[in-house]
Amino acid sequence: MIHKRFEVILTGKTDPSRFLSFLARSGVRITGITESGATIRFQTDKKGIQFIRRNRRRFKMKVSINRPDEGSVERRLFTSFRFLIACIIPIIASLFLWEIEIVSEMPEVAERIEIKLEKASISKFRPLSTIPDEGEIRRALMLDDPSLSWVRFKRSGSTLTIIPMLSPKLNDKIEKEGPPSDLIARTGGVITSFRLSRGERVAHVFQTVKKGDLLATGILEQGGKKTVVGAEGLVFADFWSEYTFKIPKTIDYQLLGEESVIIHWQSPIVWNKGELPSFRSFIKTEHIREDRIEQFELKEEMGESIILPLIKHKILNDSKSDLIIKEENILHLTFGNDTVEGTILFLMNENIAVKRPIPKETETIE
Repeated sequence: MIHKRFEVILTGKTDPSRFLSFLARSGVRITGITESGATIRFQTDKKGIQFIRRNRRRFKMKVSINRPDEGSVERRLFTSFRFLIACIIPIIASLFLWEIEIVSEMPEVAERIEIKLEKASISKFRPLSTIPDEGEIRRALMLDDPSLSWVRFKRSGSTLTIIPMLSPKLNDKIEKEGPPSDLIARTGGVITSFRLSRGERVAHVFQTVKKGDLLATGILEQGGKKTVVGAEGLVFADFWSEYTFKIPKTIDYQLLGEESVIIHWQSPIVWNKGELPSFRSFIKTEHIREDRIEQFELKEEMGESIILPLIKHKILNDSKSDLIIKEENILHLTFGNDTVEGTILFLMNENIAVKRPIPKETETIE
């Protein structure tokens, strides 16, 4: 490194002030003069150093030349190339994605997310500027994966943490304790499929059944022998169902605001008391998003575009089974001052099987 200022210490057999006056008359740049006994200290530039070396013997002067603060830890640190490299490396490193964490208690879910991230080219050491926004990543991860209800993201520096939120587990296949039972229809419909784990079919696919009809029996018969095992499983059917609702005319909804990123500069060195210093990223990022709540009023022309999807979404969310809505027809809508009432006819496909205990007097017959 080149230093423009030098510290000069004058001592000698003659008066140092005479030599100092000579330097001033000769146009040598002198600053910061201090006197201590027979010693004079001051600062000058490179040209002044050359002039002093040529003329010091004429005045019998002993001259010591030092750079200001030469040898101090701070000067060696902040004027070295190593310090510059140590500052540049964290800045460059903070522009890349160094770690992806998936927080999930289910290994199979984490594995599926890893595969989808690889397909979307979201991997380590990729520049942060080329990573899609959270909404796009969320859509890619939740696509064709009904086990996910939502995906949260958290960014800390160059680390991306993905937290999948799992959908409530369906309990249709959980076998409940109780007496052996047959499966009967809780409502009428046209059977589309069977998923039996025990028992024997009585009805068949595409058969029209009514409420209370036997769908599967829990009594198995082979030759002259009957055994009570109980029927377990699901029977799916298409059926029409009317849904009556009453909702507010004015609806509140939440809009996601734009996300802004604030970059904070921080020292890469953390000094710990009694311990060696530790290092951290030169840049700290903070993500801020302000959401807002707005309102809109339902109107008669919004029946097909707004009201029907809202009711359909509510039914599917409230359902605890594999409910599928195939068709829907609005029967009527009534707009009041503050509410909207109506009835919608849905064509649904759902499990219609419920258990009916087998009479105790039924016994195994040889």
